[in-house]
Amino acid sequence: MTSYIRYTYPQLKTFCEDCFEKFGFTKAESEIITDVLLLSDLYGIESHGMQRLARYHKGIEKGLIKVEAKPEVVFETPVSAVIEGNDGMGQLISHKAMNLAIEKAKKSGIAVVTVRNSNHFGIAGYYAKMACDAGLFGMAFTNSEAIMVPTFGRLAMLGSNPIAVAMPAEPYDFFFDASTTVVTRGKLEIYNKLGKPLPEGWALGANGKGSTDAKDVLANIVAKNGGGIMPLGGETEQLGSHKGYGYGMLCELFCSIFSMGLTSNHTHIGGKGGTCHGFLAMDPNIFGNANDIKEHLSTFLKELRESPKSEGQERIYTHGEKEIFAKADRLENGIDVNINTVAEMFDMCKYVGLDPVKYLGDVNFDEVNASSSYK
Repeated sequence: MTSYIRYTYPQLKTFCEDCFEKFGFTKAESEIITDVLLLSDLYGIESHGMQRLARYHKGIEKGLIKVEAKPEVVFETPVSAVIEGNDGMGQLISHKAMNLAIEKAKKSGIAVVTVRNSNHFGIAGYYAKMACDAGLFGMAFTNSEAIMVPTFGRLAMLGSNPIAVAMPAEPYDFFFDASTTVVTRGKLEIYNKLGKPLPEGWALGANGKGSTDAKDVLANIVAKNGGGIMPLGGETEQLGSHKGYGYGMLCELFCSIFSMGLTSNHTHIGGKGGTCHGFLAMDPNIFGNANDIKEHLSTFLKELRESPKSEGQERIYTHGEKEIFAKADRLENGIDVNINTVAEMFDMCKYVGLDPVKYLGDVNFDEVNASSSYK
């Protein structure tokens, strides 16, 4: 059996929506969560797509994610708001928050909405794209469980703390979404499963020195014994470690600081997620004519793509271009799902009372079940 099984987008969409309804969400809520989840797979970001489904179910079972929770606006001005997430589903809270930012930005020109006491919200880029699709400049941020070790430190204090930005352009919108750590925790988990040493420059051991032992680094993150993942730039200031550390702090400002929520080093302790997010929407019209600004950006992006290529290279991509191509390919040809994730989907069906054959098709379910880590 191959290590991946291909499914169509409609197959996965139906499966996810039915699962989330079984979890207790309404049909409309299930559609929103699924849309966030599957955009990640369509863009080729496997770490935040289907393979996160089991994590959400476990979070609900453990009480980390409260299905019935409703986000509340607890502070508000014409250009800002603070939302109390009440430990709800991150995607639903964040969808509401960015929609509020968009509404305010269309009235006042700019808006920042920050969130506290939420949970994992998927890819940050989804929410920046929401603003972009509305003709606005959008940004999204989130903190997470502490995995980043600050420059010269030896204990993880910040999360992966991604920053996402999107802005309308032709023929491809500008779309940037990246963690402020060298890699995400998921990359370490993959190396651990494969039993492979980590590349140099990714992680630190408990003593704050470079480590290639994925199992040890992951265990230290969970136990908070020291060590973790390096900031963008790696271990030294000469390579720019302080810059990645600083970018992580910028994210934290928009998430936990403005919201008065939990900073990364205090999230995911004692059975509480406490994740914080930040969202910004801005109308280009506050700087002049929005169409002229869009054309100006489009020209620069075109010049970037057409600039001289390095030896042996045929193409320069601008941010968001690869995602557009990946989405078109996967909508036409299907999405490859790792067999371990299919195994989790199989077990998920048993847990929530769905027929696995209906959703997963002609698969050797005995073999799939043997691969399952969904316990």
